[in-house]
This record gives sequence, C-alpha cells and structure tokens, in this order.
Amino acid sequence: MVLNDRITAFSELGNFLSQFKSSGYEKVNNISYTDEFFDGMVEKINSTKHHNGWFTKENIVFAISQWSQALTINNLGQWLSPYSIPEGTPKTVGIIMAGNIPLVGFHDFLCVLISGHRVLVRQSSNDDQLLPYIASYLMAIEPRFNDLISFTKEKFTNFDAIIATGSNNTARYFEHYFGKKPHIIRKNRNSVAILTGNETKEELTALGEDIFRYFGLGCRSVSKLMVPENYDFNLFFTALYPYNDIINGAKYANNYDYNKAVYLMSNFKLLENGFIILKEDSSYGSPIATLFYEKYTSKEELQQKLEANKENLQCIVSNNFSKESIDFGTTQYPSLSDYADNKDVIEFLTTIN
Repeated sequence: MVLNDRITAFSELGNFLSQFKSSGYEKVNNISYTDEFFDGMVEKINSTKHHNGWFTKENIVFAISQWSQALTINNLGQWLSPYSIPEGTPKTVGIIMAGNIPLVGFHDFLCVLISGHRVLVRQSSNDDQLLPYIASYLMAIEPRFNDLISFTKEKFTNFDAIIATGSNNTARYFEHYFGKKPHIIRKNRNSVAILTGNETKEELTALGEDIFRYFGLGCRSVSKLMVPENYDFNLFFTALYPYNDIINGAKYANNYDYNKAVYLMSNFKLLENGFIILKEDSSYGSPIATLFYEKYTSKEELQQKLEANKENLQCIVSNNFSKESIDFGTTQYPSLSDYADNKDVIEFLTTIN
C-alpha cells in the first residue's frame, strides 16, 4: 500500500464522517459502505455520550465534523507534500491516548498509518467508543489496514516507537518505561489569550469558542487571560453571554459551584457572571468553569514571560500580538500540520525506519 492508497482511504473516511453534522445526520447512499456503517455510527455517538458525561452530543459531532473537513485528498496531500515518506517495512508504533476530549488521539492514529507504519493503540477508558468503530470502517474500505491496526488494554511489549500523552506526572513514568525507544512523550499544556482592551465585542465573543468548547478540557482550550493593568472586564463578560447556557450542564454547574465555594472560603477576590469565574492567578491550568487571568505592564514584559513558559503553552490567541499567535475563535479548528506540543509527528515517524 503506497502513500496515495492511504490518502485515498482516509479521504473516503472523511466522506463517511461528513454525514454527521451539528445540523443533523444525513445518510448519503453513494458513500462507500454507508449501508453497513451509518446506523452503527449513530449508535456509537449515542453510547459515547452516555459513557462519558463530559462528551455531549454537540461536542462529539463537532469533533467528527472537524475531522470530516480535514480528511480530503487536497488537505492530506498539501499536509504531506513537504515530507519524504519512505515506503519501507512498517514499524510498530504504540500510542497511549489521552481521553479529555472526543477523538483526542485521532491525529496520532492518522499520522502513524498515513506514514505507512503499524499502529498499536491503548485508549483512555474515557474515550474508547468512537475510534475502534472508525477504524473498522477504515479497514472495510481498505482491507490492507487490517494488519496495521490493533487495539489493546495490556501493557505494550513488542513495539518500535511510542507516542504517549498524559499529565506531567504520568510523563515521568512514560520516560522511565519507554525512554530507550524512539518516543514522543507529551505533558500538560494550556492555551492563553492576550487582551489589550482594544478588542471588539465580536472578537471577544469568538474567544468564547476557545474557552467553552469541550468545557475547556482540551490543551487548545484557553484557560488563562493576559490583560493590561486596569483592564475593564465589562465588555468581556457581555461578549461571552451567548455561551451562558453552558451552566445548564449538571457536571459543569457542579464544578462552577464547587470552585466558587472553595475560592470564597479562601477569601480570594473573584469576578464572575453566573457561568464563568475569573481569578487572578499566575498558573496556566485553571479548573473547569474557571478562567485565570494575569496582568502585564508592557508588551516586552509579556513576551519574555510567554517565552519563558513556552513549554507550558499550546496556543496563544490574540489580535496580532506576535507571529506565533492565532486569531480569536480558532483554537478548536487546527489544521493537519498543527501538532500537539508543537512536535512534528510525521517528521518523527520518518526517522524510525
């Protein structure tokens, strides 16, 4: 199976996933194996929702829709064009996946297979419903993937390289167990937004997507604001109001109430609007329903701070603060070349032959 075969197979998968949109499900009969897999995919979406209370139908279908848009022949071809991908004997690459948002490990899964390698997946129990079913569709449209895809709940034994995602604590264990093999080991990362006070209401409303999508559980979710001295949060709170129904989710509401109570008992100064808490804090990873903020006095000071903490940051959102920053409202719409921890997985996989 050469690269073009693999690109074609994943583009067919993209076509299949395109039937599941936020606006509704629509069965398209000329898509390969739709009759065999459409109803099962609907069942998997429902079972995923019931299996993990943080995975709402809206967020599950959002994730599926993002992948359906990414997996086109044009997108896949443009993504892979800078690389020289050898067509050698497949190596076995183990992937230890996180489970914080729906299909969070799919990009690594895609990278390994599109590079011509064999994938051995160990999923988090929080997100173990969708990917095996999607993999079964992929194997149906391209049977040569049957020998290249495996899932396991056991410890990895026979593998040539590893991609593992976890917390700062689990990363130490990963280093201990897998450090002698070629590896990518990821730790905690968070995303920040830089505000100047000159943002429009529309920009701040778009920032709400970066904050609230997936309840803020993703590494690309904005968990902290950097604001100038004497920043007025009134427009910020007004712009976020369209997201107020997030508090109707019981799990989110419980976290909001709990964190607010803890902060108040500790006499912390808070700002809140009934569905998001703002707390001044130097940390980057804020609890659910809480957004940390920190004040800066100059652009130069802020640039130095962000550079010193770049290992903790996934995305920086701003209105042209720097060449590395991205626009408000775009963190949850990564391209295929936006790698977690900014570590080029395809480049890594081309070195293990």
